[in-house]
Amino acid sequence: MSSADTPGTTSHVRSGRDTEGNTTVPTLARTRSSSKAKTSRKTSWYFTPLRVAAILIALAALGVFSVWAYRLTLTPVHDHGQAVGNTQPGHTLRFYLDRPSIKEAVLQIGGNLALLAPLGVLLPVVFTRLRGPLRLALVCGLISLTIETLQGSLITGRAFDSDDVILNTVGVVLAYLLIGRRLSRLIRGPK
Repeated sequence: MSSADTPGTTSHVRSGRDTEGNTTVPTLARTRSSSKAKTSRKTSWYFTPLRVAAILIALAALGVFSVWAYRLTLTPVHDHGQAVGNTQPGHTLRFYLDRPSIKEAVLQIGGNLALLAPLGVLLPVVFTRLRGPLRLALVCGLISLTIETLQGSLITGRAFDSDDVILNTVGVVLAYLLIGRRLSRLIRGPK
């Protein structure tokens, strides 16, 4: 890549005659686009109210999601003593993948991937500090670990499962990479 191909530069080839009438050799002149010109653009007056509205909608969606997730994960289930905990990563995944019914595996694995996935879209919109897959994975991994710990210790008919924590966290990161990153930048602007 030559210096003329450098991003942020434009090139013009100049040739012609000098003051004495001699033909000049073509030269390459570069001009840098000013970063001030890009940042000094004024945003329309309606951008700020639209961003505020989008953030408020995301906050409301987080509230609705929290209630839904609570009802789905932290309410007692009458399982007649069948709930068994799992602290070995991969154990439950192997159990479902080894079963003859692919439908049950898809429901369990897909359900755990999708359970907290909305957080991968909503959290970066509401909290710009949570942009980035690592930060989001840490925060949502802790949220999932808290849910699983509560299930295993306090909720009747529920059990702790380390694979659920892993799948929930992976689902959040995938949602962020597929939708959340772009949506957060669109609504909140670049970092």
